[in-house]
Amino acid sequence: MKQTEIKTPVQTKVQMQTPKLSRHPVGIMGGTFNPIHLGHLIMADQVMSQLKLEKVLFIPDAQPPHQDEKLTIDAKDRAEMVELAIQGHLGFELDLLEIARGGKSYTYDTIVDLKKHHPLSDYYLILGADMIAYLPTWHKIDELAQLVTFVGVKRPGIKVETKYPVIWVDTPEIALSSTKIRDLVARHCSINYLVPQKVQQYIREKGLYLGK
Repeated sequence: MKQTEIKTPVQTKVQMQTPKLSRHPVGIMGGTFNPIHLGHLIMADQVMSQLKLEKVLFIPDAQPPHQDEKLTIDAKDRAEMVELAIQGHLGFELDLLEIARGGKSYTYDTIVDLKKHHPLSDYYLILGADMIAYLPTWHKIDELAQLVTFVGVKRPGIKVETKYPVIWVDTPEIALSSTKIRDLVARHCSINYLVPQKVQQYIREKGLYLGK
């Protein structure tokens, strides 16, 4: 008897494509925040809006590498004021990474930690124009430049040339600094409309910046 050969259909391999995971643009506002003021908040808000960032992390340093430690109040108080200042601001978050780590706070170490725990985030480091000028002096600056995008906030009268790529952002011009606020508090002058009301109340209740 002649046997009929049964052919099985050729199986085709279906290539399964792994869905591409979306990236998350995140801004970083680092610094001593001694104290945080409205200039910080306006800068963060404008950069977040103009660059379409998902959020901005406020990261108070534990021990500033370039400032006099005697003039810097306890990190706990500075972090608490940041928390009070950003309450109700959608997209603003407090990150205590540097305070938890302790010691001198280097931006390179912070970014390495962040990228290790959040590999899908792209970080935008927000800096005033005056800070852009000091980038060559930063710890591991060339390595840092490979990990983040520098965002420079323009300031009146300050023109900066740098070899590092920078996205420049225009924000309302506000001549305000933490140094000025500390000086006003020490002289028992008003800081109304310079810091959020809750921050002003915290400074008053804790008696901060009076022992100048």
